[in-house]
Amino acid sequence: MNLKTLHVIAAAIAAALSPQAAAQAYPNKTIRMIVPFPPGGGVDFMGRIISQKLAERVGQPVVIDNRVGSNGIIGLQALMAAPADGYTIASASAGPLAVNPHVYSKLPYDTLRDFTLIARAVDFPLLLLTHPSLPVKDITALIALARARPGELAAASSGSGNSDHLALELFKSMAKLNLIHVPYKGAGPSTIALLSGEVQLMFASIPPTLAHVRAGKLRALGLGNAKRIPSLPEFPTVAESGLPGFEAYSWGGVIGPAKLPADVVQKLNREINEVLKTKDAADRLLAGGTVPTPATPEEFIALIRSELQKWGAVAKAANIRAD
Repeated sequence: MNLKTLHVIAAAIAAALSPQAAAQAYPNKTIRMIVPFPPGGGVDFMGRIISQKLAERVGQPVVIDNRVGSNGIIGLQALMAAPADGYTIASASAGPLAVNPHVYSKLPYDTLRDFTLIARAVDFPLLLLTHPSLPVKDITALIALARARPGELAAASSGSGNSDHLALELFKSMAKLNLIHVPYKGAGPSTIALLSGEVQLMFASIPPTLAHVRAGKLRALGLGNAKRIPSLPEFPTVAESGLPGFEAYSWGGVIGPAKLPADVVQKLNREINEVLKTKDAADRLLAGGTVPTPATPEEFIALIRSELQKWGAVAKAANIRAD
């Protein structure tokens, strides 16, 4: 083997080991998507649709790993412990990323320091729901009834410090209401409590509750979004139907461990955004009451900075603690 041949082989090896080649090769094995909440909730719903379509686009399996507990903390700790190589990512939401930092005194992560923010994916509009036995059919009537019966109406949440709890606190503050907050361990138990009449109202994401609304088992009074959503035009907003200026919604996205290589981030962001634009994925997300929101990593970071500030103020005003 002559010197010229050795130089050619060395150049080929260097090219294969370069960051550009590594990015082109990614992914070449199974990707794990951690979902820090139980199956059936909004974050799981989003994660399963994205993982299925992402697998089709990149040609590798994307498997869901539900790691449940502590308002998403257990799952995000598992993400932090994973190698920063793009083969472990997570489906996450406003609660763990923007609310937890303000309601846990010893949170084991810093949202902006300990994770790579890959892609904003969807908005989760929050519906203000009541049990049908409550004699109200709009926000104005609910506010009037709650003011006439201070401290009597019970409002559920999926857990102290979750997004639906913060939405409830914002609603109480703006409407000047005295409601009893009853936290449950997840959206499933809180929905069951409202269906049974154990509590009278709650804010909830749409995917786990829409079927109950359409079956007449729950009554939807208003959306927390600033505007109505095109897929569910029959639902007015809380702001337009009795509490002007109210806006509270959750959102979901995909994140990775800290220091994820920039080329891997760009690859995942590009593929996830394309997934969200496909008719099949978009139709399924919209039918489930979520709104696709493709964005750049920089736009996702800006959103989280804004949300950290907003919900920090609400949590402080309501003195919310989850530990």
